Amino acid sequence: MSDAPQQEKRSPLVGGADRFSDSRRHDPPARTGRGHRHGPGSGGVTSSGILDSRILPDPEFATLWESLVFEDDLKDRLLSQAVLNFTLRGRIDRAHLPLHGIIVLAGPPGTGKTSLARGLASATAGIITGVGQFLYLEVDPHSLASAALGKSQKAVTELLGSTIAECAATHPLIVLLDEVETLAVDRSRLSMDANPIDVHRATDAVLAQLDHLADRCPNVLFVATSNFPQAIDQALLSRADVVLTVPLPGATARRQILETTLAALAREFPNVGALSASGDFERVVEACAGLDGRGIRKLVAAACAFDKNTALDPNRLRIDDLRRAAEQARAGALATKGVTK
Repeated sequence: MSDAPQQEKRSPLVGGADRFSDSRRHDPPARTGRGHRHGPGSGGVTSSGILDSRILPDPEFATLWESLVFEDDLKDRLLSQAVLNFTLRGRIDRAHLPLHGIIVLAGPPGTGKTSLARGLASATAGIITGVGQFLYLEVDPHSLASAALGKSQKAVTELLGSTIAECAATHPLIVLLDEVETLAVDRSRLSMDANPIDVHRATDAVLAQLDHLADRCPNVLFVATSNFPQAIDQALLSRADVVLTVPLPGATARRQILETTLAALAREFPNVGALSASGDFERVVEACAGLDGRGIRKLVAAACAFDKNTALDPNRLRIDDLRRAAEQARAGALATKGVTK
């Protein structure tokens, strides 16, 4: 599958659950579809741990969703699970159907888990009606885990028990917990000598607050991602309604990723459009085996950099350049994994 470029522009949380903002940011432009404001702030209380907030659906996230390529029905299954969270959880007692409103996306780096989570948020909000304006929050796990000794438990409790709970009081809410193993460390792997008790207590706090939100806020969905699912505490995984593995792309997905990347380039440099029809295009697809979606897209740019004339005018890009870039990218990926050809 593809991993569309990571979105770097962040926005504050203001309005809605309307007392929180991020003092580190610059004010974003209103109504641009890129983390725009959703109401006037009233109190200016800083909400640490929130990296991004947006009203949903979001055009930027919708583009991400459309750009992602998979071999199977992973996107449809994921979207159905997210929709179910908002149509079922609030109507069936948890004693009979113990849903927590947690989806875990696991898999190798570069497979698009974060982009998938962001796109899912927009797609879900786009097809559910009658529940109010959806809000997206993205948690910064490192700001919580790096809190001073003895304070990470408090930071987690304030974020989940106050900020997110108050947002859920006014909006249906989708929350991204990126790199969730940072927040919910596998306690069975920790040494009490090597790791401060605060690390254990922070994981305890995450689990306790997720349980509390599951009981009180059926209009909240958490989407957690991890490159290292073996590092996540088993108690969190057991609470997940579904754990999906996002795999490296197979041949069909690799072909589509290359084709869509070249098509995007061809909008500015038309000659590039003919490369996907080349008789040697399948050799490029084969040479991409083992690469993640992000790496496949980047090799197109790398192919343009073999020659300064092509860098000046990508219309000069050749199929041989693509194959060479794919072979080099694959060799680099294998070397990183300690594998020799």
